Amino acid sequence: MRTTPHRALHRPAAAALALPLALGGLVGTGAAPAAASPGSGPTAVVTMGDSYISGEAGRWQGNSLTNTGSRNGTDRAWTGSTYDPARVYGATAANGCHRSDSAEVRSAGAIAATLVNLACSGATTQNVFRSSQGGQAYKGEAPQADQLAAVAAANDVRMIVLSVGGNDLGFSDIIRTCATDYIVWYSYCHDDQQAEVDARIDGAMANVAKSVDEIRAVMSGAGYAASAYRIVLQSYPSPIPRAADNRYTESGWSRVNTGGCPFWNLDSDWARDSLVPQVSDRLKAVAAAKGTQFMDLRDLLQGREVCAKASKQVSATVPASITSSEWARWIDSNETQGPVQESVHPNYYGQLALGRCLALIQARPTGNHSCRNTAGAGTSGIYLSALS
Repeated sequence: MRTTPHRALHRPAAAALALPLALGGLVGTGAAPAAASPGSGPTAVVTMGDSYISGEAGRWQGNSLTNTGSRNGTDRAWTGSTYDPARVYGATAANGCHRSDSAEVRSAGAIAATLVNLACSGATTQNVFRSSQGGQAYKGEAPQADQLAAVAAANDVRMIVLSVGGNDLGFSDIIRTCATDYIVWYSYCHDDQQAEVDARIDGAMANVAKSVDEIRAVMSGAGYAASAYRIVLQSYPSPIPRAADNRYTESGWSRVNTGGCPFWNLDSDWARDSLVPQVSDRLKAVAAAKGTQFMDLRDLLQGREVCAKASKQVSATVPASITSSEWARWIDSNETQGPVQESVHPNYYGQLALGRCLALIQARPTGNHSCRNTAGAGTSGIYLSALS
């Protein structure tokens, strides 16, 4: 256990008291303006849901303690004289949807003529539903299913990929509580937070299932047969490692001030080996019940998480690299480097990996698969494994 600190907390995760985990993400390449019947317009792949598919944190290629200039080459918003998040997030830098240029559908390559990102950082399932079915506008944008209707009318949509449910479960509250318990209270979070998840998960999964139904209703209304397109439901990767894989000791302040991963060992193990698998397994069950494909991402960031022993922080002597840098954004609650909503999301490298997962699943029109990385390799080492 640590002794009580006698100095002020600082970067990168000092306070961790207001951490809105913005799980969510707009159009990558624009939809055709003229309406087209299914099969006659340009082919399209659409992503919907929350920040783990919108492209949140795509601004960052690795994490660096340097707070000036390009931050040792990690900050893609650096212009040479100032910071412009619109260089990465485009127009959605303003409303906070944070659809990055490296978002999953943008990093997948030429998988369709039109690549559309409707996901928005912070979105819940209610932001996916059609407005006629209780859907709610979010960050100045119409419910995503209503937006999908326009895309489906103007394009030949072949695949829709959905990432949603994390915000319904209160992931932001969980992370904020666990970080605060480490920094302020020196207590564990996993016991009470597991109870919170157990209380919410049935309702959250029911709403994920409804989100799939809403997507199908939109596509049917646009004239698509069920066999004309497919839906892929994906799970969430763990952005923090198991205790045994953390390069910083549990005692002291290195996990706060240096690593940006302020979690106790027991809480880390719970998140990595209990919470993430629980959510993944429940999403897999929804996919099975609703007849969608399932892509399991629970292990995608293995060895590439914030503070992972197998990865390195970027510094003046350690350059940013997809083969050695972390693939997830650390917790920076002081906002010394960008907004706190980017915390604990796949960063630029992580999103390139997600894009490769999407390209691989696009090439396999049937079956459920997990997507993993190969130690020491970039996107060429991303591979799928069939799930039973």
